[in-house]
Amino acid sequence: MIFGLLLPAALFLAAGTGCSAKVKEYRAEAVAEYLHDTGAYTQGLFFSGGRLYESTGQFGESSLRIVDVESGRVERQLDFNSKYFVEGSVILGDKLYVLTWTNRVAYVYDAATLEYVGAYSYPRDGWGLTTDGKSLIASDGSSRLYFLTPEFQLERSVNVKMDGRPLRNLNELEWIDGRIWANVYLTDMIVVINPADGTVEASVDCTGLLPRSLRTPDTDVLNGIALDPATGKIYLTGKYWPRLYEVKLAEKR
Repeated sequence: MIFGLLLPAALFLAAGTGCSAKVKEYRAEAVAEYLHDTGAYTQGLFFSGGRLYESTGQFGESSLRIVDVESGRVERQLDFNSKYFVEGSVILGDKLYVLTWTNRVAYVYDAATLEYVGAYSYPRDGWGLTTDGKSLIASDGSSRLYFLTPEFQLERSVNVKMDGRPLRNLNELEWIDGRIWANVYLTDMIVVINPADGTVEASVDCTGLLPRSLRTPDTDVLNGIALDPATGKIYLTGKYWPRLYEVKLAEKR
């Protein structure tokens, strides 16, 4: 059974009623593909104002980019000092926020101009970053998600559980239709999380999304989830992947 690109939250509500509820299972199917820079170690991916933003990692390679989806061309890029390893990124209000991995610094830019605004000390490793429109939501590679003010003050946290067990290695995050989608690092799985209690309500199997024929020794893992609110389309990619995919979800049988 094929569902629309943006799955209504109601599809996942049954899984949020208790730990014994079965996690719904889907697979990602490509409906369109676009060129993606194989030099981009994708850490964060999101749309704002119809433009695709991408933060890339690695010491000496970290950047924040605005990318043209159709061509894969980088339209604007901010490079970071080689001592910083950039991770997740997101826009909330009129500010653009960028996490770093072990540097424990979070950078803030003007969303309209990309001019530097300031930086905050960050108390944990930075991994993924998204927003529900009110709070920043961050992962740190554990099973916990952190809800933060725009000044990086902790509001609350939830422990993410799948089938009643903590699910670690939560990485890139995206807020989609009232749920948090998260890449599980080093796997081809994305999970859909209820933000109220951390329950995993669904999983998305992305195995084979990037075919073997397009893989090289440098091709790394799935990482990068972006919803374009203007179209409802969902896009996925990975670290050093040559393609960005628009996907639809099919329910597993």
